[in-house]
Amino acid sequence: MGKFGLQFKASLENVTNVRPVGDDFRWYLKVKCVRVTGGQWTDIKKKTITLSSSLMPLKGGRGSASMVQKCKLCSRENSIDILRDTITPYNAEDSERYKTIVQFECRGLEPVDFQPQAGFAASGAETSTQFPEINLQEKDWTDYDEKASESVGIYEVTYQFIKC
Repeated sequence: MGKFGLQFKASLENVTNVRPVGDDFRWYLKVKCVRVTGGQWTDIKKKTITLSSSLMPLKGGRGSASMVQKCKLCSRENSIDILRDTITPYNAEDSERYKTIVQFECRGLEPVDFQPQAGFAASGAETSTQFPEINLQEKDWTDYDEKASESVGIYEVTYQFIKC
């Protein structure tokens, strides 16, 4: 069992509080099974997990997880759980630095890739303007803040995983 943090980095222009919205926010992850066969990593898969899907029971009545899967190669049950209390917004003062925005508890799996998609939101840095539907699939997003009469944006989105 291990914990992995998803670190987010972007250049923010006139926005703050970039965050995933709702329990149904979809985390698009590529995970790999860490069970070894002949010294090699096995079974890399793309997975979508959400907080609202954390009702999947673990084998043997050990609780539940956001995603439970059986590896096709090693036949072991693996799971990944989103740690709700670790979800943190990316703010203007974090701009251009890596910051952990969520942690995952992994059993038999390790996250190796993340694909940001729709479902993010942000606020104007100097106003109360809300931007509720941000799609970061292209790694850039732009809009206009009418209250501040200035452009806003999230640019050069990158990410990495760290062991916690």
